[in-house]
Amino acid sequence: MNPSSPAPSPYEDDSIDFAELFGRLKRRLPLIVGLAALGLALGAVGYFTSAQYSEQIISTRVVFSFPGFERGEYPDKSKFQADDLRSPEIIAEALKRKDLATNEAVQSKVRAGISVQGIIPDNIVKERDKLRASGQTPRLYVPDEFSLTLALPRSVALTTAQRESLLREIVAVYQEKFVRTYVALPLSFGKAFEALGDTDYLDYEIVLAQENQNIGAFLTQMNEQAKAFRSPRTNLAFSDLLKQAQFFSQIRLNETLGLIRENGLSVDRKLALLKFDYYLKTLSEGEDRAAEEEKVVQALLKQSQERMQNYVLGVKSQTGAQRSDGTVIDQGLVDSLLANDANNFLVRESLKASLKTRRIQSDKAILLDRRKNITEFIAAGTGQKKEVLEQFQKSLDKLKTTYDKLVTDTRLTFQDYQQQSYGNAVQISMQPITKNFYVGLGVAGGAGMGTGMALGLGLALLGLGAGKKE
Repeated sequence: MNPSSPAPSPYEDDSIDFAELFGRLKRRLPLIVGLAALGLALGAVGYFTSAQYSEQIISTRVVFSFPGFERGEYPDKSKFQADDLRSPEIIAEALKRKDLATNEAVQSKVRAGISVQGIIPDNIVKERDKLRASGQTPRLYVPDEFSLTLALPRSVALTTAQRESLLREIVAVYQEKFVRTYVALPLSFGKAFEALGDTDYLDYEIVLAQENQNIGAFLTQMNEQAKAFRSPRTNLAFSDLLKQAQFFSQIRLNETLGLIRENGLSVDRKLALLKFDYYLKTLSEGEDRAAEEEKVVQALLKQSQERMQNYVLGVKSQTGAQRSDGTVIDQGLVDSLLANDANNFLVRESLKASLKTRRIQSDKAILLDRRKNITEFIAAGTGQKKEVLEQFQKSLDKLKTTYDKLVTDTRLTFQDYQQQSYGNAVQISMQPITKNFYVGLGVAGGAGMGTGMALGLGLALLGLGAGKKE
């Protein structure tokens, strides 16, 4: 060895002395464990403290399935909106049923904490991405499953069970509203005799004839829509109900109304005559307005047809001419198409106006005939015999019995059909799930412990901290 060469520095050795490192860790093991425990405690305490001011999140899933949903429409062709699940009336009714606070502040807080988001499967996303990548425009996709989430601060005086129950109740209220709107018969259906009340006998013909017409039109429509359906409760098809309605009209209804007309039955004939005069005046005013509307529409239709002929001639002349500029869109053709659309619209409006005028004229003629009949009884001074009134009352009782049976059978059969068609319209596909508090507490404590342990390991490897001095 050359005595003049410098002594090697201990820092120039590139090797790692693992024994020394493990020794340091061993000597400072209490420090590492202490810092890890401290981090665990701080993380848990911090999470527990902050959780009191954080939101508790509860989620469920709702599936929609009814005719027209694939087009984003309700059964009545109105636009479907998943946000209807959190409409104010739904929230208010759900809170009321659960005996929770129903003031405006609570309702607003609950409604603000509810969110509705569509769930789109991954395969649908991939397919739409491929279409976009190929230059195609994906068609509108309407998700059939939605996530309904309730996020309220833990400070709100509601337990976890109450929040989950409230979320289920919101869906239940929405289901009932859907059934009332699109499944159940209108509340006014089958209420003809309730509408009569203590009205005059002459009003029976107006009310019952209109009710009979409405029932017949409804059953005819349902018979065409569901010819093969038969109710499991009534064992009746809509065709059977249609025959039952015809029996009600041809036998019972005609008998009762015939007695009224034949005997001029009325509680007060002079008062009835005044009512007829007022009805006639109203119809006459409506007839005048309908006639004026019909004249206006027909005048516009005539002008439209004359202008349309000029557009057609213009298109023909432009078609025969040579074009040097290579125009793609022909203005004359566009004008002709617009004229055709306007003409078709005016034709439909003219038909509606004409039918409205003729319908009013028909109602007026029927009312004039009724007025003439009651006027003859007033002029003759014919009284109303007791036996005739008794016969009418018996006929009316039989009519009401037949009517009630028809309405009940129609209601039950229609409910069975709608239940078959819309039984699965709104369903909960996943029960409410609450984000577990203890899972978050464990994660926060684990993160704190990991941080403390990492700090302790770092200090131990650097030779810092408590322990034997090196």
